[in-house]
Amino acid sequence: MCALTAGKRGRRVLLLDHNTEAGAKILISGGGRCNFTNTGTVPERFISDNPHFARSALGRYKPRDFIALIEQHHIPYHEKTLGQLFCDGSARAVVRMLLNECAGAGVDIKLNCRVSDVGAGYQIQTDHGAFASESLVLATGGLSIPKLGASAFAYDVARQFGLRVTPVRPGLVPLCFDGELLALMRPLAGVSFEGEISHGRTKFREACLFTHRGMSGPAVLQISTYAAHSEIVVNLVPGQDAVAFLLDRKKTRPKAELRTVLGELLPQRLAGALADEIVPRAPDEVAPVPRLADMTDRALRALGEKLSGWRVTPSGDEGYIKAEVTAGGIDTRDLSSRTMMANDVPGLFVIGEAVDVTGWLGGYNFQWAWASAVAAGEAA
Repeated sequence: MCALTAGKRGRRVLLLDHNTEAGAKILISGGGRCNFTNTGTVPERFISDNPHFARSALGRYKPRDFIALIEQHHIPYHEKTLGQLFCDGSARAVVRMLLNECAGAGVDIKLNCRVSDVGAGYQIQTDHGAFASESLVLATGGLSIPKLGASAFAYDVARQFGLRVTPVRPGLVPLCFDGELLALMRPLAGVSFEGEISHGRTKFREACLFTHRGMSGPAVLQISTYAAHSEIVVNLVPGQDAVAFLLDRKKTRPKAELRTVLGELLPQRLAGALADEIVPRAPDEVAPVPRLADMTDRALRALGEKLSGWRVTPSGDEGYIKAEVTAGGIDTRDLSSRTMMANDVPGLFVIGEAVDVTGWLGGYNFQWAWASAVAAGEAA
């Protein structure tokens, strides 16, 4: 995106990519359909040490601008949910679009090209030969999804030129648990539910999924970027007054099994697991079947409060191998928010995921990539 923008200005542009195919991360995004933007893009849905940094680029290149490019190339698309736009067909359509735009702008692209050294004055040594340029744009992302060739390249080059790098961590990543929590979650692997997960004042209501290592799903991925490894609150029944529901069922259906009643609110396997947790099975005897009439109001209130506010603390996350993005990155204090150029290094630009700007799940990080790329492409 940066290359084609600069090329259309008449700049002579060389794009170096160490992968054998262009747009590798685009191709796997959105389940292969590329969630290319989000109509709800606002700066408040991006995380950074400087929450105002993204405003300039996002304000000048909006989702409608990228949508216009998509429509210009006759790529059919649809909104899935919550403003998320996907290709009707393959993500390859987006890669073809960008490559065609680059070709029209005279951009020279070299794939399978490995950079061995970046010298002063932007002397670039590669296995395809040496190149020199007036400007250098770092657009190599972060550490997430190493199987696609993700590396610390952008951070290393930035440090070489004196730029600071904030602490990085996996973002939009499944969470892991241990001990009793994992013992409860592991048998539920594959069970999904709509939940609301919060950390402080930040909350997300979307699908949640139990895994063999803990929890995943959109709501979990979203909160992971905010919560890191601290306590989160899981509402298993958002929109429901669980305490009132259980006390009402005790009055109207006192002989009903707890498992059955919980099954009105939750997936059956989850309802069964929670019911068994309330009345644990002894090692050598058959546990009694818990019925609502056998439970005190106090016990039902405690259960209802847990359903609405289950406090859990992850033991960790599944790391960069499963992370959608890398949170943190090249310090925004060292970059111009208007041009993405380094304040003290003329001609050096950093864009996209390599910068300390991380968006929500659902097309936000692509929109930041397009917007920051255009900002740099108009100035480099």
